Amino acid sequence: MNDPWTERWNQRYSQPEFAYGEAPNLYLEEQLMKLSPGNILFPAEGEGRNAVYAAKLGWKVSAFDISNEGKNKALLLATKNNVSIDYLVGKLEELPYTQRQFDAIALIYAHFPSTIKSNYHKILSNLLRVGGLLIFEAFSKSHLDNIAADERTGGPRDINMLFSIEEIKTDFPQYEILELVEKEIELNEGPFHQGKGSVIRFVGKKG
Repeated sequence: MNDPWTERWNQRYSQPEFAYGEAPNLYLEEQLMKLSPGNILFPAEGEGRNAVYAAKLGWKVSAFDISNEGKNKALLLATKNNVSIDYLVGKLEELPYTQRQFDAIALIYAHFPSTIKSNYHKILSNLLRVGGLLIFEAFSKSHLDNIAADERTGGPRDINMLFSIEEIKTDFPQYEILELVEKEIELNEGPFHQGKGSVIRFVGKKG
């Protein structure tokens, strides 16, 4: 894959520093601490900070991304932390995951292109077992104002790649909503997530 979208992420992840740091996302950390380990999937996992954290907690971790450079960094981070993760590179629809394979799926800043994101959400839902949990944090449509004020906060500039509460309800209709909020947070995740962020946070239990 050498399309511009893939090349953008390969370029970002080829740098020595970790674009979003080596520590896990705080919301993910908060949610995983409530759960017993099982099988978990991290879509669009980039450099592996969240996958490695879950593996350290005892989860059996699968992850994927379109970026080979992201995978390379993730495997380095896993080795550094003495854990193993199963990390694939490719498009979701071409990867060999199976229905109801996972106990949890963590979508952490997984901003897929607008033309595929709702379809990807449906595919991912099929990979989650009944009763499994979806953990989600990503930028809301209100976040464009934060980008305009300070580019260090990161996030897509295409409003159609950002999220609303209504969109989450539409894409995941069969879920019991355990939490679904839009809120302003302070981001401190490596050089590309710094400052004020407007995010959607969602924890849903698949029915």
